[in-house]
Amino acid sequence: MEPRKTGSATERSAETRRRLLDAAAQAFADRGFHGTTTRDIAGAAGMSPAAVYVHYRSKEELLFELSRAGHLKTIGNLDVNDDPDASPVDRLSAVMRGFAEWHARGHTTARIVNYELAALEPEHRREIGLLRTEITRRVRAVVDAGIASGDFDIDDPHTTTTALLSMGIDIARWYSLSGPLSPDEIADFYAMLALRVVGARVRPSE
Repeated sequence: MEPRKTGSATERSAETRRRLLDAAAQAFADRGFHGTTTRDIAGAAGMSPAAVYVHYRSKEELLFELSRAGHLKTIGNLDVNDDPDASPVDRLSAVMRGFAEWHARGHTTARIVNYELAALEPEHRREIGLLRTEITRRVRAVVDAGIASGDFDIDDPHTTTTALLSMGIDIARWYSLSGPLSPDEIADFYAMLALRVVGARVRPSE
């Protein structure tokens, strides 16, 4: 019996797509979406420009794939950090700590998926919009729980939720690993800041 061959065509294709996505992320971060060409992406991935079109129709499709993956990971991050059985104060603290750390550690990709949305085609923009609506819904649920329990002092839950998300997302715009604060320190600071934004009446449990 012949030894089993490793690395099927499907696996090799998946690896190539991953390399192209990684190369696109770096190129978009360095040059911006509009300043990047498919030749730039192919070169960074060690491929010919024609190879890009075997796996992706355009650089816009690469941006869409990066954006969709990034938003799905953000939803997963919220799921991991939110415990619906915890108090609203503990929930918001944990959610914002995870949200901030996520955007600090993954600031390069997060900057692309949040600030290059206008470059997406309308259909792709709508799909990403649905994911962003789901992210907002989950954070809003924590805010509403705090209002219902009396733990949060908020007059406008809609704008408050927008503010919480905006300040977390904006970390990706300015954060640098060479800066004075680590992702963990940023996470702790933003967890505390979020509780001030909602006028939390008690501190989170240790």
